[in-house]
Amino acid sequence: MQQIPVSLWTLVAGIVVTAISIWIGQNHTLMPVQASLQAPLVDGFFNVMFTIAIALFLVVEGTIIVFLVKFRRRRGDDTDGLPIEGNVPLEIFWTAIPTVIVLGLGIYSVDVFNRMGGFEPAGHPHSVAHVAHKSGTAIAATLSDASEATTAPAIAPTIGIGASPKNLDKPADLVVDVKGIQYAWLFNYPDSGINSGELHIPVGADVQLNLSAQDVIHSFWVPNFRLKQDALPGIPTELRFVATKPGTYPVVCAELCGGYHGSMRTQVIVHTPEEYDSWRTENQIAQQQNLNQVVAVNPADLSTSEFLAPHTHDMGISAATLESVVMSH
Repeated sequence: MQQIPVSLWTLVAGIVVTAISIWIGQNHTLMPVQASLQAPLVDGFFNVMFTIAIALFLVVEGTIIVFLVKFRRRRGDDTDGLPIEGNVPLEIFWTAIPTVIVLGLGIYSVDVFNRMGGFEPAGHPHSVAHVAHKSGTAIAATLSDASEATTAPAIAPTIGIGASPKNLDKPADLVVDVKGIQYAWLFNYPDSGINSGELHIPVGADVQLNLSAQDVIHSFWVPNFRLKQDALPGIPTELRFVATKPGTYPVVCAELCGGYHGSMRTQVIVHTPEEYDSWRTENQIAQQQNLNQVVAVNPADLSTSEFLAPHTHDMGISAATLESVVMSH
């Protein structure tokens, strides 16, 4: 019986490994649903890396298993193994292949980063929110002050993900100032004066987030957008993207920022254009009504329970409980 050449076995194994790795690399379900224009770029790069990783895993583990079977110690065989001192062609091969792979992935990653806008963040006007910090019984006043954030444009160089090469000379459709604090995200819309604890954006709009941090380093991460950008104290950063799928997606802080880092979460809600216009109108009216109430009422004329009553929901207590606590003191 004629023995099959090793080269033929190697060719067949290579074809099988290539087919399996490509199929798994393109059909896995490891990533969440794509919801931004940048997501397919990142997923394409990830799929290539995952395909290469599967191929290397099959080659290495397959070789180990074959060698374990073929070169196992036979019963009654107490002789030494064959002395193998080296194989220069093999060493060149397993050095050259990883080198080519690493260089190829490096060039590919730079291209993806550039197409996402990573090379183009430049000087942009950033809004600075002025929030008054007070003590004592001024909890409600502090909450009101936060809704009166004023904007002062200041040109500063930024780092992060900017406009894509196609939108390089175009201003963003929507600009939102994002501030990270321990342990929450605050969103300010300079064009409408809206302040929110959630990010609301219209689908298909070119959105620019101006990121900053009040205390320590935070990291704004939306897994469904495949985007993550640090928020740094004193250093403006930028994240620009286009959402492509309406829905609600988690926003996670991906930088260890303190004891309650794990709870620093919110969500980005991608609306249809009509839903976004409705949300903006409703919030502008609501915030204006709150402002009018603050202006119309003199806090000095209110009792403690009356002063804190509008904020009982935020404090997690009922109005009756608040009244009994005040009376007891």
